[in-house]
Amino acid sequence: MPMWAQAAFWGAVAGSALLVGAALGYEADIPRRVIAGVMAFGAGVLISALAFDLMDEAFASGGFDATSIGFIAGAVIYTVATQIVNRQGAKRRKRSDSQPSESEHPGSGLALAIGALIDGIPESVAIGVSMIHGGTVSTVAVAAVFLSNVPEGLSSAAGMRSAGRSRLYVFGVWGAIAAISAVASLLGYSIFSGFSPDVIAATVAVAAGAILSMLADTMMPEAFEEAHEWVGIITVCGFLAAFVLTKLSGA
Repeated sequence: MPMWAQAAFWGAVAGSALLVGAALGYEADIPRRVIAGVMAFGAGVLISALAFDLMDEAFASGGFDATSIGFIAGAVIYTVATQIVNRQGAKRRKRSDSQPSESEHPGSGLALAIGALIDGIPESVAIGVSMIHGGTVSTVAVAAVFLSNVPEGLSSAAGMRSAGRSRLYVFGVWGAIAAISAVASLLGYSIFSGFSPDVIAATVAVAAGAILSMLADTMMPEAFEEAHEWVGIITVCGFLAAFVLTKLSGA
């Protein structure tokens, strides 16, 4: 299979977890504390993947300057983009409750979809870019994104259901984002494979900065709001799971 096709495949695999989570969140009556706990675990997984996979790869390729610039740029880009969609009604897009309905905030449905897309693209691009040097996908990156996407889809779909959004809308949104995740991973590999190591390093760091900003802005607040007594240990367990996977895959 050509490398570009492999990049699209692994992006689709990671993105498909959004549909799995959405199905659980919309169809099953899962307690909010359970959803929050799963969110905390997913956040720990992503934090570990950022520290021991993405940022390490960026530093090895481009050193401190490219990595630092990219990391800060990713945080700035994400923050500006998310502030725009938040003003349109997407501020609580990962919350399992309290999402605005269309009647309460006209246009919030589209804002929720765009906000979810902003959250997902950096992860998918990181998967594609991770394939450039080694010629194989980063197992840790795919596993981390997959494990974090399940609670992300679960929590958001539960919130969309509470806001009265239809099944067609919910699964249409997450199905489209899963498909775009495959395209973003493909583009991450295809576009950046011809660039210099510094540019590749900065791109990986941009994705890492955006992901970390997303965790602090959306996933961790959702987890803490409902499971604050246990969120610390659950997040640590997620971190440890990804850390072990990183070391085993590098053995």
